[in-house]
Amino acid sequence: MNFDRLLDAPYGQEIRLSPLVSRILAPNPGPFTFKGTGTYLVGAGAQLAVVDPGPALPEHVAALKRAIGERQVRHILITHTHRDHSPAAAPLKQWSGAKTYALAPAGPAAAGEGAADEAHDHDFVPDVMVTDGVTIAGDGFDIACVATPGHTANHLCYALAQEKALFSGDHVMGWSTSVIAPPDGDMGQYLASLEKLAARDERIFYPTHGSPIPQPRAWLAQLIAHRRRREAQILEALAQTPVTIVMLAEQLYPDIEASLRAAAALQIKAHLEHLRQRGLVAQAAGQWIRSETG
Repeated sequence: MNFDRLLDAPYGQEIRLSPLVSRILAPNPGPFTFKGTGTYLVGAGAQLAVVDPGPALPEHVAALKRAIGERQVRHILITHTHRDHSPAAAPLKQWSGAKTYALAPAGPAAAGEGAADEAHDHDFVPDVMVTDGVTIAGDGFDIACVATPGHTANHLCYALAQEKALFSGDHVMGWSTSVIAPPDGDMGQYLASLEKLAARDERIFYPTHGSPIPQPRAWLAQLIAHRRRREAQILEALAQTPVTIVMLAEQLYPDIEASLRAAAALQIKAHLEHLRQRGLVAQAAGQWIRSETG
């Protein structure tokens, strides 16, 4: 896949990306956040919307306040409630008085959920629980809510009508594929959400991590093809002998960094669950096999 890992942006500075969109990068780089969380400011007038305020790091919150300045924040939009996306909503809301918007928050974290991906921010509860298709009117812009479950059950993208742009959160990123971590993550829903976005007409995606994606439909096609290839590899491996998730991960990700091995195993698990839902594989005695009916 042709990943874009060339992002070179300063931390804490507002960088203008379009007439209506600017970004402030949080200093939280890591194996799942790339160079850090990109918080977006939307609007060209005196009133703004903020998309994914990010982690509650004092230096990042201070940078947001400096960048916003005398402008008024009216809406704080959350793509999903992982800790690198939503915690700064609380101090930003207290400072600005703006309401927060998101899908219904996730339930209690499953055991071990945070091991390979950022755990959920269970302190966050939105002021406004939106649903798919709801439009949020701003000062000179309109943002539509686009439900995209898969990376998490409560993942949401935001479509900026005036610029045919989509804030794609962690559902679509250009620097990496998304981590799908069951039970909250669901591969079948993720693929369906990719297909849903491919049927839309946005011309550019703004992921929360990494650079903008200027040809989103071509990139969506690559992401979908990658996941289909991975499932074909799993089915081929299972045709030879029953295997465990760990064995599959070692076979399909032989050169992966140690810090990403748990994530690789979760990807395999998510694919296996999707294949099981379709009747193609089954589990017996801790091992996975091709289904006789599949």
